[in-house]
Amino acid sequence: MMQLKKQIKIPKFENEYHQALANIFFTHHWGNQRIKELLEPFQITQQQYSVLKILKNRYPSPSTINLIKSQTLDKMSDTSRIVDRLIQKGFVDKTENSYDKRAVDIMIADKGLTLLKKMDRNIDFSTLISSNISKEEAIQLNKLLDKLRG
Repeated sequence: MMQLKKQIKIPKFENEYHQALANIFFTHHWGNQRIKELLEPFQITQQQYSVLKILKNRYPSPSTINLIKSQTLDKMSDTSRIVDRLIQKGFVDKTENSYDKRAVDIMIADKGLTLLKKMDRNIDFSTLISSNISKEEAIQLNKLLDKLRG
């Protein structure tokens, strides 16, 4: 197990809180890179995968851009652009909302469902951390992260 100080080549931190915050940021980027590598063979980004999972969970009910945006982890992402890219790839369909002509309904397409099934057979995201920490440690980590956010 390599310590953060060695990995980022810093002699010391101001205090334990500074180190913990740096460790959270470093681990976030480490996890994003691992996920990117897992998704690369499927030619899909992490944000696109997230949108597809949200749409799959709502299937066969349609979603709106605002609903998708409210459920994504990355609140800074441009949800409309991501949905447009998924439409171009044929993974998502967009239709006019029958109740509100200003709104659009977004639904995962059969091609998107097929992609997610294939990904589910080939990717187990939990292995990113299960090889390094136990289930009990994961539970403790979840509690600490929840506590940190208050």
